[in-house]
Amino acid sequence: MPTSTIEDKDAEAIQAAQERVAVYDRSHWGRITVSDSDRLRFLHNQSTNDIQLLKPGQGCDTVMVTSTARTIDLVSVYVREEDVLLLVSPNRREFLMQWLDRYIFYADQVQLTDVTDETVTFSLIGPGSDDIMQKLGVEAIIAQPYGTHISTPLDHLGKTNPVLIAVGSGLASPGYTLILSALDKEKLWNKIVELGAVPMSDRAADILRILQGRPAPDLELTDDYNPLEAGLLQTISFNKGCYIGQETIARLNTYKGVKQHLWGVRLSAAAEPGTVISVGDEKVGKLTSYTQVSDSYFGLAYIRTKAGGVGSKVRVGEVEGEIVEVPFVTYNL
Repeated sequence: MPTSTIEDKDAEAIQAAQERVAVYDRSHWGRITVSDSDRLRFLHNQSTNDIQLLKPGQGCDTVMVTSTARTIDLVSVYVREEDVLLLVSPNRREFLMQWLDRYIFYADQVQLTDVTDETVTFSLIGPGSDDIMQKLGVEAIIAQPYGTHISTPLDHLGKTNPVLIAVGSGLASPGYTLILSALDKEKLWNKIVELGAVPMSDRAADILRILQGRPAPDLELTDDYNPLEAGLLQTISFNKGCYIGQETIARLNTYKGVKQHLWGVRLSAAAEPGTVISVGDEKVGKLTSYTQVSDSYFGLAYIRTKAGGVGSKVRVGEVEGEIVEVPFVTYNL
């Protein structure tokens, strides 16, 4: 986790994502295709969202969970004519390939293919993303619902393979996700930067992730937490049929069994992820991510409901903290 003062280039990229447009290379994220005739039913049964409702050209976010509804990964799903493309976290790609394969039974018509090495992913982040789309000649994607995607060659860049362009930046900010052939990476990256997008480093992207509250595997998405606690209600269908972890999630929702939530915490000084959060002498949570931006300190934490909500004061180890909302998270308290 970043702990030192933010560098000028990172500050510029974060400001661009907030006010104009930044571009982030997410090629180290995993890309898995799920094909054959049972692909939608199979994915529907393995995750929290209603995948079977999706038509080609539509997409959504979903959470892969264990049988006890503990979080594995937050995954973007793009349904295409011949397959479904999954965008998964970098440190979950191999695990998910093995985990999904384990649930393919003899009669299932499902094929998994890891296409990470032959493809790349960019995210356009910020209110100026629409302007980039217009300049790339793909105005049709502007103002479409989240997850909507088109696949098209970008002819004015010269001959390219089709580029999947999807609504959604991967964060709470407006933007688009582009998935394309690795052969066209440099050409399209240079064009996007030429059109005004500010390149964003991994470090700046992680700072922005924390400020916006997107949970990450091994930090906020672990075997200790479920999607309701993580504030991922937009990824959960409470009307779909049975799926892995469904019984636990339904019970927690029906009986208001969620006793802790993911919050932002504004800190008075530096702190370490893993630090216990307390109110008085009582432990109420744990800091999961931390960053510093100039002289401001900020973290993400799971905090028990009894500690209070926005504006409540807590202690993070010896550091004073205040609970704040973060935009990526849905609060259903």
